[in-house]
Amino acid sequence: MATRKSASVKDEKQAAAAAEPAEEKKPAAKKPAAKKPAAKKPATKKAATKKPAEKKTAAAAAETTETVAEKPEAEKSAEKKSAPKKTAAKKPAAKKPAAKKPAAAERAEAPETAVAEAPVVEAAPAEAVEVQPEAPAPETQNESLPEPRRSVAFIGSECYPFVKTGGLGDVMYALPRALIKQNCDVRVILPRYKCIPWKYQEKMVYRGEFMMDLFADGRSFYVGIMEYIMDGVVYDFIDNEEFFSAGNPYTNLVDDIPKYCFFSKAALAALNYLDWIPDIIHCHDWQAALVPVYLKTLFAGTRVGGAKTMLTIHNLRFQGIYSIPAVKYWSGLPDHLFNIDVLKQGYNDANLMKAGLAYADMITTVSNTYAGEIQTAFYGENLDAHLRHHSGKLRGIVNGIDVELWDSSTDKLLPVGYDAADAVEKKKQIKRDLQEKLGLEQDENKFVIGLISRLTNQKGLDLVNAILPELIDGNTQVVVLGTGEPWYEDAFRYYENSYKGSVCANIMYDEGRAHQIYGGADALLVPSLFEPCGLTQLIAMRYGTVPIVRETGGLKDTVEPYNQYTDSGNGFTFDRYESGLLLDAVNRAKTLYFTERERWDEMVVRDMKKDVSWDQSAMQYRALYVELRP
Repeated sequence: MATRKSASVKDEKQAAAAAEPAEEKKPAAKKPAAKKPAAKKPATKKAATKKPAEKKTAAAAAETTETVAEKPEAEKSAEKKSAPKKTAAKKPAAKKPAAKKPAAAERAEAPETAVAEAPVVEAAPAEAVEVQPEAPAPETQNESLPEPRRSVAFIGSECYPFVKTGGLGDVMYALPRALIKQNCDVRVILPRYKCIPWKYQEKMVYRGEFMMDLFADGRSFYVGIMEYIMDGVVYDFIDNEEFFSAGNPYTNLVDDIPKYCFFSKAALAALNYLDWIPDIIHCHDWQAALVPVYLKTLFAGTRVGGAKTMLTIHNLRFQGIYSIPAVKYWSGLPDHLFNIDVLKQGYNDANLMKAGLAYADMITTVSNTYAGEIQTAFYGENLDAHLRHHSGKLRGIVNGIDVELWDSSTDKLLPVGYDAADAVEKKKQIKRDLQEKLGLEQDENKFVIGLISRLTNQKGLDLVNAILPELIDGNTQVVVLGTGEPWYEDAFRYYENSYKGSVCANIMYDEGRAHQIYGGADALLVPSLFEPCGLTQLIAMRYGTVPIVRETGGLKDTVEPYNQYTDSGNGFTFDRYESGLLLDAVNRAKTLYFTERERWDEMVVRDMKKDVSWDQSAMQYRALYVELRP
């Protein structure tokens, strides 16, 4: 297979013209279907066999603009002339998607790093692409949108409602929708996992396909693009059954690292193929951390190479670390990147998150406190020195929640809706309903503590385990919901059997039960060892449930400790990671609840009126986008 090099000097191109013709590409292992359907693509598509390309000189290949699924201008103009007749025959009312091509495509900046090796891609004919009708734009006519407009491509591994395993899925869903109100044109790029519910898959529209080089040996893979538009946001799904046929998005590093190497590269190739060049490419966690690296190396000579990149750390503990030889083969990245400043970790490992932090134009994390914490040895997960080196481009913006999804007044999963005006009385009714369903003693005057969490050490459950017997005093009930480490699952089952009527262990995750605990509990426990942002405390406040948290990460940024002298604050906190301090925080909450109930009720109302939406956070992200691309 002929290799394209970044010909930064014109003489190199001319010299290459005398080279031998490029070798024909090896066919891939799998073959696509012979024909495409008129409107929709089949649910899955396996890696297709590539047709042998016509022989070209190396110089001719270097001078084409077809790199990474980017078509030559001559071919584009020819397609434009013939396209109207074919399109009209199929779908007279067809329009281009709502996402508009930004001006950034015209002002792409010079690459910061020379191209080491440009991926060779064979694009499907443009006339085969079906165009989806334009989605109605959100109602903003009565609002004055901020200027200038910015286009943003979100690249990440999960997004509600298609696939969600944690907070990342919530952010990938809610933040793009909030950014639309900030005059941003947003497109979200995701893997097309087999586990995505069929009700979404059947409505996806086929947008095109091409073949893409990936591994160091030049092996090529099929890349399909399926599109879904919802609430003004365009979702493009990267289709390849070989990588995304597993039932879950994350399995093990042996499978996950090649999967997300493919996804990161294919996402950039898809932007070139779709001719949608954003101002900003916003990447999330280690699964998309190679996007900035690919962009400034293998894609530096393409139009998408002029975009600016932002990498958001949702949880630094997960970094995508594997052996250097394996990552070098799977990623196809040049050798010079596997050094201590970029990919190398320790002696023999490569770290995908570390490389993304080095190459991203800006780094963000999900709270201001966490941005400072990860630059210390305790929270830095062995990347604290690397983050201190790049601290000039590190920012912290606290997450919000979707206040339409989490709305106690319209929540159909609650026995009765309520708002700040009637929360004090309605929550008593929901509490009694929760107690009845869980087999707890029914008494609206009991102090009910909720715990909704993954059952792991990160969440401070060793502290809870140490003090739980002391919490059960005849006036207190504890409700646990979650799954995780067997040790904690068994411990909470033991406490349920030991304190029947006072403790309920729901070792599962049930969306309806979670809503009922948020609505029916008096307080929510979040004693985390570390917490980049945390969403449960925000949801709890939205439902009038007072948070009891440890002062770390986003918990510190969002929960103001109650001050009995000024009667202010919206929760109870403790600082050092000690079980005695957690017990003290819970006892302070119980004292206020039982002895000064009027003040407690005022805090409930205060919490419900607190702005925990994405609006302020979206404004801050937009300001960073403008800072990156003035």
